[in-house]
Amino acid sequence: MSAAPNGAGFFSFIKSFASPVLEFLFPSHCPACGAYVEARGEWCPACLSNAVRVRRLPLDASHQGVLDEAWAFGLYHGALRNLLLPLKFKKRRDGLDAIRTFLDEAGGRLPRAEWMPGVVVPVPLFTGKEKERGGNQTEMIFRDWLEAQGWTWRRALVRIRATEPQFGLSAAMRAENIKGAFALAGDVSPEEVAGRTVLLVDDILTTGATLAECARTLRKAGASAVSAWTLASDRL
Repeated sequence: MSAAPNGAGFFSFIKSFASPVLEFLFPSHCPACGAYVEARGEWCPACLSNAVRVRRLPLDASHQGVLDEAWAFGLYHGALRNLLLPLKFKKRRDGLDAIRTFLDEAGGRLPRAEWMPGVVVPVPLFTGKEKERGGNQTEMIFRDWLEAQGWTWRRALVRIRATEPQFGLSAAMRAENIKGAFALAGDVSPEEVAGRTVLLVDDILTTGATLAECARTLRKAGASAVSAWTLASDRL
């Protein structure tokens, strides 16, 4: 009689058995149109092509001195919104595979000149909000994907005070709301930022006020250049 699987082998055995059953009971669907797809996280080709809208975003005059450039990978309203909202507010992680597929496709459309792996910093959440959400959604979205491609992930910023939700605020109110809300993390040495090019990442860009304030903090710490990538934005 063969021995029962144990340890990692046991979990691998369970996964290999359960996956086909789960796929039969809960077939995989395109996150945009609901059409059947072969594996979880996949999109139908037409929807994925339509969702990816890689573009350099226009920056407000007040942001141009601190942010060198900002790129968005897709439009917010639509499939990406439906993937992001449950991740941010309902602690649902089931959309992350589809987001990773989206990033793989979008990354291939980003100009190669933008691919200069270095230090990447996520926009931080206030401690209480991150605990409430079960993590920073920007980290869940980008960290594994960027680290796999050679980037060094660094939580170089902290949010030092709670802010009002930016939703529904005017551009001027957003800028005032977020002013002075960030600082360099206590465990970050000056050499990690000073004289370096830093990539900021966030899930959504609306007016750019949050990213600009983060960039301003990094500039004060000596960063020579700061650019930003965001998963989604409705700015064109």
